[in-house]
Amino acid sequence: VEGELGRIGGTEDQVSVSAREATMTDPEEARLFAEETGVDALAVAIGTAHGRYQGAPELDFERLEAIARAVPVPLVLHGSSGVPDDHIRRAVKLGVRKINIDTDIRIAFVEAVRHFLQEVPEEIDPRKVLGPAREAITGVIRHKIRVFRGQ
Repeated sequence: VEGELGRIGGTEDQVSVSAREATMTDPEEARLFAEETGVDALAVAIGTAHGRYQGAPELDFERLEAIARAVPVPLVLHGSSGVPDDHIRRAVKLGVRKINIDTDIRIAFVEAVRHFLQEVPEEIDPRKVLGPAREAITGVIRHKIRVFRGQ
């Protein structure tokens, strides 16, 4: 079971949380939550946001390090699409074990379909339209796996 403490900025499932409303996860609250609930993993708010970023994300690595020291379960980062690779590598070194990147995958998919249909607008075979999208998301996922492994 994955629990979540704090509020991630951005929009997910048509629910918007502004940057002002987003609150960071408190390390002591995270420790108590993990101990009292017995969650298997804990998603933490350290500056990521759902959806596309308006600017460069600023992750609070000191907060992440404090949470990792306080919490005995694997940590999760929601809203990690668009986060620079070096930030992801650092987060993994500090204890993050699950990283959500759905928006990166969606963007690759949609951009590949749009590009294909611009090049071949008369195509109506979904297998041909979706082939480039599959290749695009495969490329994104392979890259992310390497990043998650610290490469």
